[in-house]
Amino acid sequence: MAQPWGELSALDRLEVLQFIFYPRKDFSETPRVANAIACLIPVDDAVSISCRFYFGNERSPNILFFHGNGEIASDYDAIGSIYNQIGLNLFVADYRGYGLSGGKPTLTNMIKDAHQIFEGFKQMLKEKGCSGSLFIMGRSLGSASAIELTYHYQSQLGGLIVESGFANIFNLFEYLGFPVKALGLTRGETPSGLELIRKVSIPTLVMHGEYDQIVPLQEGKMLYDNVDTKDKRLLIIPGVDHNTIFLGGMEQYLQALRDFISAHS
Repeated sequence: MAQPWGELSALDRLEVLQFIFYPRKDFSETPRVANAIACLIPVDDAVSISCRFYFGNERSPNILFFHGNGEIASDYDAIGSIYNQIGLNLFVADYRGYGLSGGKPTLTNMIKDAHQIFEGFKQMLKEKGCSGSLFIMGRSLGSASAIELTYHYQSQLGGLIVESGFANIFNLFEYLGFPVKALGLTRGETPSGLELIRKVSIPTLVMHGEYDQIVPLQEGKMLYDNVDTKDKRLLIIPGVDHNTIFLGGMEQYLQALRDFISAHS
């Protein structure tokens, strides 16, 4: 069997990466909201990843969140307090080249860096005296990092949460009309997302918009069908798409999140 995410190295080409990553810089080191803590986590020589920790209470459960490809951690200044209001601490991580992060994003670095970010996340919780359970969450592109960490650190986690996630990155290229065959890219027998999710046996929540036009609902259903646990839930939020799932379905989204984490903390 090929190594998990082995196909990603073939995708780390400029003509491919420009369609995957849309980095934005944020040169403001001070969060715009009082409950946010900005930090940098070293991941490589002279490269650190910028993160935001939206802190509510030392006893609250804690979510490590990997965002989508067009977002940066500081975007969550506007909604971090909402997570605090429902009794959760939220730690949002960037990718290389995003926010205040150094370097340039690639798929292989994204997966590799996730492990260092996880260690930095736990160190931040220790420094703040946080005692609540740990959860990993990934939105869209961030679902790959979330699944990677969950596979490796299941015994340390209360559960996995996937929002608008994908099981097969090659499917995404085809949905977007990307010339996979013309570039000589070949897909493996089993995509890494499925290979790893089939080895995840902890509680899992999958949330997806009914009309997601970027990562179709069938990708979320595929993750849900393949995760190796009976303790799982699939929430399909009606009437929303990839970019309106939170604001358009906020009540259902937050209720599902709160119920899932409360049940597994």
